[in-house]
Amino acid sequence: MPSVSLEALLPEVKVVRHARARNLRLRVEPTGIRLTVPPFCTKIQIQQFLKQSEQWLVNTWSKQQQQLDQGRDFPEALCLFFHSQPFHIIQQQQRYIFKFDWEQHQLFIRNQQPEAALQAAVLAYAKQFLPEYLNQVSREIGLPYQACAVRKPKTRWGSCSTKHDIMLNAALVLMPKSNVRAVCVHELAHTKHFDHSAAFWNEVAKHDHNYLEHRRQLKQIQLPHWYYKKI
Repeated sequence: MPSVSLEALLPEVKVVRHARARNLRLRVEPTGIRLTVPPFCTKIQIQQFLKQSEQWLVNTWSKQQQQLDQGRDFPEALCLFFHSQPFHIIQQQQRYIFKFDWEQHQLFIRNQQPEAALQAAVLAYAKQFLPEYLNQVSREIGLPYQACAVRKPKTRWGSCSTKHDIMLNAALVLMPKSNVRAVCVHELAHTKHFDHSAAFWNEVAKHDHNYLEHRRQLKQIQLPHWYYKKI
């Protein structure tokens, strides 16, 4: 479906129809704005919704761009889920794109295209530790699943298929443990209720008493500039 233009203060809004969508949902990211709509939503309804949301979009987009401008410097250290100490980042000429020194808490990355090297390091780290943690949470709350994949989707922190295969966003390792656990609980709850019904949210609440606050935090999380940079 074609994009919908607002005013000059905003980028084009990418409109995507989703078979499982029940409501219109906006997602603002530093690289663009996405509107997910139900299959039978009309163009007039979309335009009205965007008009009503325009001021919020302008404020949110402007705030994110300001935060990006303030944080464009390449990091000297990186805090990663599952490790209490940050990894000191060292850029140098080397054969490998990245290499972790687990004992010294150092991350060596190739100095050519350092953003790409850091993205690759985060993805590899996530593939090692997120499945392990999901399995831990699964056993803790008694909700089994089939398999776990770690990817870099643009719009979702996680997903669960009808076969109970769970996908987790690699960027979760850049977040606090409470947010990672909240996403794991959410997706594991889908193995029991494959919808967002009252029964589903009741299941989530059983295992995450602060799930409403965690949902709010996840919606407001701003990933660092280098994570979004296209290589």
